[in-house]
Amino acid sequence: MSSTPTGNGTAERAVPVSDSTELLVGIAARAHGLRGELVVDVHTDSPDERFTSGSVLTARRAGVPDAVLTVESTRPHSGRLLVRFVEVPDRDAAEAMRGARLLIGSDAVPPPTDPDEFHVHQLEGLRAELEDGSVVGSVREVVHGPGGELLVLVRPDRPDALVPFVRAIVPTVDIDGGRVVLTPPEGLLDLE
Repeated sequence: MSSTPTGNGTAERAVPVSDSTELLVGIAARAHGLRGELVVDVHTDSPDERFTSGSVLTARRAGVPDAVLTVESTRPHSGRLLVRFVEVPDRDAAEAMRGARLLIGSDAVPPPTDPDEFHVHQLEGLRAELEDGSVVGSVREVVHGPGGELLVLVRPDRPDALVPFVRAIVPTVDIDGGRVVLTPPEGLLDLE
């Protein structure tokens, strides 16, 4: 759900939808068993909150209208979750949900209480600049690698750059000012 400039977690990712923002909390990978359970790849730091019994999610699949799903039960399974939804009664219905992006509204996520903690959707779109104020791009997304979180910077007329989201390189995150300040080591942003 949130990120800090130290790089941990699998924060929820913003998905722009018309005038509002929805957050990706999981992807239905495949059906499991005969009773309608779905194997879900988790994309949130708070799976216990997002996939608790009674939680309501939006399921989005290409080419079909969105579906509203209510979590009936959840259990861990090989680093993923097995989730039963009230509206998915059997294996056939679960197979039809394969690949669905499971979303919640950003208004359902309270702001972080720690001033050094940020939701991923708050970082996406921020201007990236150096300490001298020169703009080097903007944050397109936050990716989660085995070594920690990386900011993906979109740069005009240059390839995207990956910047480790650590305090030594990103000392300032100014949400209200719409920017992140970078102090990259020599060569980090020079890669073509």
